[in-house]
Amino acid sequence: MTIVLFLDCNWQPLRIEPWTRAIVDCFRGRAEVIAYSRDRSISVVGGQLPMPAVVRVVRQFRRPRPQIRFSRVNVYARDAFTCQYCGERKFTEDLTFDHVLPRAQGGKNSWENIVTCCVACNHRKGNRTPEQARMPLLRTPVRPTFLPIVSVARRDEGVPAEWRPYWNGVLGEDN
Repeated sequence: MTIVLFLDCNWQPLRIEPWTRAIVDCFRGRAEVIAYSRDRSISVVGGQLPMPAVVRVVRQFRRPRPQIRFSRVNVYARDAFTCQYCGERKFTEDLTFDHVLPRAQGGKNSWENIVTCCVACNHRKGNRTPEQARMPLLRTPVRPTFLPIVSVARRDEGVPAEWRPYWNGVLGEDN
């Protein structure tokens, strides 16, 4: 099945859909064709029509904000890979996370109770609260609304030539 790249009204990649969806959206006035396929066409009663390769959605809509999954790496990213007790920035393998309110005292695994911590501070704090250990937190832990670190993995060999101007423009890379 031939697929089409959908762009939002700001020319950012939105999704990939079958060509039939692109045709329907264009006929209904929801999208406009930006680029046609170089080697594919659609057979119709009167002959051949060019196959859309890239379409742009005409009207703007709100995207739901994705929930950030609670994980060790996301906690590290929220805290900028910095121990929340001593303030030292460390590599991932030198970090752990710490329950602000220890589990033995009823602490839960949540964004508001877990902080990034170096191994030395974690041992020093032990099974106590920061107040009991006299180790104040640099920042109070909160649920993040975004993460400052985003890694994007992509493979270019399967990307159609018609998509490349939009594909590269978003990621800021040249092939």
